[in-house]
Amino acid sequence: MSTPPPVRRTEPRQVRPRTEGWAQKKDEEGRPLLQFASPKRGKPPVHLADLTPEERVAKVKELGLPGFRAGQLEKHYFTHYTHDPAAMTDLPADGREEFVHGMLPPLLTEVRRLETDRGDTIKFLWKLHDGALVESVLMRYPGRITLCVSSQAGCGMNCPFCATGQAGLTRNMSAAEIVEQIVRANALIAAGGLGGKKSSDHSAERVSNIVFMGMGEPLANYARVMQAVRVMVDKKHGLGMSARGITVSTVGLVPAIRKLSAEDIPVTFALSLHAPDDQLRDELIPVNSRWKVDEALDAAREYFDKTGRRVSIEYALIKDMNDHGWRADLLAEKLNARGRGWVHVNPIPLNPTPGSVWTASERDVQNEFVRRLNDAGIPTTLRDTRGKEIDGACGQLVATTEDEAVAEATPTEA
Repeated sequence: MSTPPPVRRTEPRQVRPRTEGWAQKKDEEGRPLLQFASPKRGKPPVHLADLTPEERVAKVKELGLPGFRAGQLEKHYFTHYTHDPAAMTDLPADGREEFVHGMLPPLLTEVRRLETDRGDTIKFLWKLHDGALVESVLMRYPGRITLCVSSQAGCGMNCPFCATGQAGLTRNMSAAEIVEQIVRANALIAAGGLGGKKSSDHSAERVSNIVFMGMGEPLANYARVMQAVRVMVDKKHGLGMSARGITVSTVGLVPAIRKLSAEDIPVTFALSLHAPDDQLRDELIPVNSRWKVDEALDAAREYFDKTGRRVSIEYALIKDMNDHGWRADLLAEKLNARGRGWVHVNPIPLNPTPGSVWTASERDVQNEFVRRLNDAGIPTTLRDTRGKEIDGACGQLVATTEDEAVAEATPTEA
């Protein structure tokens, strides 16, 4: 009896990254352009949330009122989610409007609001004081409410698969512009504007989790992002949120990761890796030309060592590009080489575009990728996607031409 010939298993094809429908900005040597510095534009007005508690008291005194009025303003803004002088009856009526507008100047104008997932996901388009546009996405899950916030208008990291990076970086957002996204979301929730929770859900009706995964590279706007985080976690003078419910992500700005490790704020840290090998990651994540995969993973491990907080590895699964089994094995090998128990991998199917080179991996390929990592001892969970129908999912946040037209016609809030 003859032995049947061995079954030949062909390697999945390798699709190379490329931009579609837009031209990637390049430097003089033809490399993808990276923008670390914010273009100079008019700064937003200074707001209560931009200041430390001591600076708030000093500014209130400059405006001719006793310092304790700063505490009253903090309560109205961070607890009642309002900047309406008419609601602040504990402040002196004489000069109240000027005082409130001086401390709580308008920062965001809502241009449009889109809902999906039966009202459990809402995407906001905001216009900033200078006309720049940003988006944030509010999502209700069982037991928690998550807000995906933007930290920059646009992004300078130039990743070819991310819609936000196509127009480049417009400017950094101020700490208060970041915080205002949360306050406005909380105001909407308090008014009953985010679906309805089940009777078994006893979570608070306010944002409980923040992910810095909206527009922008958070660590390229380090000082303002950290001021915003301090306001979020301040129980006496801020929003009183848990640091553990705040996720700060990066594509791999290694010096800033090390700086974050030294902060005494145990936020969750997420590294958007998307490829374990430098050859592909150089093309997928242009900043990899500056700091390689191993450098980014070393910095991520250092974050765990200094904070004790488990690191998340974000990995968008893209069909035939980065979803090969050998890449799952290589990722597991590199993570395990740095120890056990310090990391969790979050693969997420890329949001598909029909006919595009950028599309989600097949379901069986996703499952195989996750299986290999779990079998290697790396805790791995395929992440749920939200907001695809309203272009509110990961990598989809971008101000369109239609958005710009609507924003132009929307009066700025006064």
